[in-house]
Amino acid sequence: MSKLTQDERLKGILEHMKEHGKIRLEQICEMYQVSRDSARRDLVRLEEARLIARTHGGAILPSLGIATIPYEERIHNVDAKQRIGRAAACLVQDGETLFVDASTTVQAAVEAFSAKDITTVTNSIDAATLLGKKQNGKVHLLGGEYNPWHRNVTGPQTLAMIRDYRVQTLLLGACAITSDGLSSPLVEEAYVKREMVARADRVIVLADQGKFQKSFLHHVCGVENIHVLITDAEPPAMVKELLAKHRIEIIIANEGEHEHDN
Repeated sequence: MSKLTQDERLKGILEHMKEHGKIRLEQICEMYQVSRDSARRDLVRLEEARLIARTHGGAILPSLGIATIPYEERIHNVDAKQRIGRAAACLVQDGETLFVDASTTVQAAVEAFSAKDITTVTNSIDAATLLGKKQNGKVHLLGGEYNPWHRNVTGPQTLAMIRDYRVQTLLLGACAITSDGLSSPLVEEAYVKREMVARADRVIVLADQGKFQKSFLHHVCGVENIHVLITDAEPPAMVKELLAKHRIEIIIANEGEHEHDN
């Protein structure tokens, strides 16, 4: 039997967890004849795609269940998210003040930050941790109700604290983007994003191509509130036309050079 690729292992791990609800590192090693380090990397990748929650020595399914976005889309979008994140990080200047929300694509931008003396306000535990390790500025972590699955805080206290700030730039992850604007499946998340948009001078939206022409229940903001859109493919014609109408800059984060379109 030929050795499976990582993507093939990930599919198998996820199927096992759907049936049993959990898995241990030792089981992955036995099932696929891989080292503990390889098994751990598999779980890290599934967690980055928000399909599992890692535990000591293994992983469990999140209490809210498997996300509705297909496995293949979440896994294969990791590279696109990293390209988008790097493109966004290039727009952050030394000394800038920022909001960053709790999005995996925004987290990719945070990982790529090289600007110095920045001040960041966030509701993301992971973003705050990454920024603290970089030691390239100040980090303000918002308070509120902690969500252990999304590793962020939301709620009335979070919104009240956001209103105490005014920042130069917001890096905003998009759950869905259409000609009507941005939307989110979670009302608490939508409220946080909306407050951040209202208190930022420049709104940079990070959205891989899988987010176009989707729509969720809770409205975040209209297209006219966006200043820059960074994505990995040309937006649909209707969305692109509306972006052009509002003179919104589009940056396509391709494999090679970034393409700009005003």
